[in-house]
Amino acid sequence: MSGGNPERPYIDKVQPLTHAAMIEAAKSSRAASKEAGLDVGLIELVNTRVSQINGCVTCLSVHVPAARDAGVDPLKIDLLPAWRDADLYTEVERVALELAEALTNPRELDLRAAIADASDVMSTEALAALEWAIVLINAFNRVSIASAHPPRRRR
Repeated sequence: MSGGNPERPYIDKVQPLTHAAMIEAAKSSRAASKEAGLDVGLIELVNTRVSQINGCVTCLSVHVPAARDAGVDPLKIDLLPAWRDADLYTEVERVALELAEALTNPRELDLRAAIADASDVMSTEALAALEWAIVLINAFNRVSIASAHPPRRRR
């Protein structure tokens, strides 16, 4: 077995074909997001927020730097846990973050309202691409949490 320990194996290493399918789904989602006109920075902002909610140190160590690399304002990254109280996020960012939180915690937040709000400012294709991105980052968070993956250091 590669990585982890007997109590918490790296499930992506134990079942590499399943993990490879997730990677392909993520690539497809990225392409759909781009085709729908969603900015990479927006996707990374959403990936970061979902990873914060889920407490995934591995995904945070990947997506915070990726958000910076995508040109997201560092203040937006810093204030992300309090985005509702900061007036520096665009309308699209706000509905995307609302949807990200609602899909991550559907029992706690009003998912229908979040989808309705997002559909007011983005196309059906963009909304679907955003939802796929949120679903997939939640899945990757859970793989890393289940496996107790460590944070990744940038090279």
